[in-house]
Formats: sequence, C-alpha cells, structure tokens
Amino acid sequence: MVDFPLHDENTAPEGARPHLAAAKQRMGFITTLNAVMAESPELLAGYDAVSASFNESSLSTAAKQVVLITASVENGCEYCVAAHSTVALRARVPADVVEALREGKPVGDPELEAVRRLTRSVVVNRGWVPDEEVEEFLATGHTRRNVLDVVLGVGMKTLSNYTNHIAHTPLDPHWQDQAWTKP
Repeated sequence: MVDFPLHDENTAPEGARPHLAAAKQRMGFITTLNAVMAESPELLAGYDAVSASFNESSLSTAAKQVVLITASVENGCEYCVAAHSTVALRARVPADVVEALREGKPVGDPELEAVRRLTRSVVVNRGWVPDEEVEEFLATGHTRRNVLDVVLGVGMKTLSNYTNHIAHTPLDPHWQDQAWTKP
C-alpha cells in the first residue's frame, strides 16, 4: 500500500494551503480527505470548486445529501458514507432516510426516492442512464437542470471516493458515529 501523507497548513504544498485554511475556517477542522488531497493542490482546488458548485445547485439540501450518500454507497466509499451520513443528519435529513440510503434501499419520500434512483443509475451505468429512467425522473416533477445537478454531485463524489480508495483515507473522529462498512 502506498502511503499518502495527511497534510496540514504547514506541510502542504504552497498551492494547497489556502484551501486547507478555508476548510478549517468552514468546518472547524481539516478533514483527512482534504489533508490527503492537499498532496495535489490542483485536485484539492478542483474538489473545492465542484463542491461549491454542487452546494449552489438546484437540488434541495436533502436531495443533495441523497446524491452524495447514494453515490458513495454505490462506489463503496466507507469514508464518504460516514461523512455524508453525519452531515445529512445535522442538516435534519430524517434518520430513516439516511439509514435506507446507507443500506442501498428505497426511501419513503417520493421526491428523494427519485433522486436516489437516478443517482444510482448514473453511477452503476457510468452515465449511460436509459432514457426511460430520465423520463421517469422528470415525471416526478424534477427538471432537466436537476438531472444535470445529479451528474454534478456524482462527479464530486467520484473525485473524493476514488481518492479515498487509492489513499485509504483514515476516517475522521467527527464521522466515527456514522462509520459504515461496505457490504
């Protein structure tokens, strides 16, 4: 296994330092994901930019968390499932929804279930989502913009999920209560 350092504001390459400082300001700590990504200032900057764009997307707060957890479950990313489960619960996404997502099961809320199904299809089919599934999503009242915002969220999770797989990113203590193991 290749060892990836966990950088902080003092050890990170110069280009990553402002991103780590901003993360610490935003979250109160530097996540181990950011600490690993700091080895490549460009990856960290890209992840921050995609994350900021996704946060501004047309999806509701709960729908955004559905995308992030579902993509992470489908990609088997233990780190991100734990992190986003914690964030989702703090954002008042119902605990039963979070638990269903972690188990890869349908959720009771029709709007969120449509988001879960589309997200899962985007990941599993590597973007080759059958037209019928997109049409089903749109028939639930979602928009074409929502479709593309799901793609944006999956792209964000691809960056972090794959980084965590390669670097074996250790789980932050902040996410420990929601630790998840890939089935």
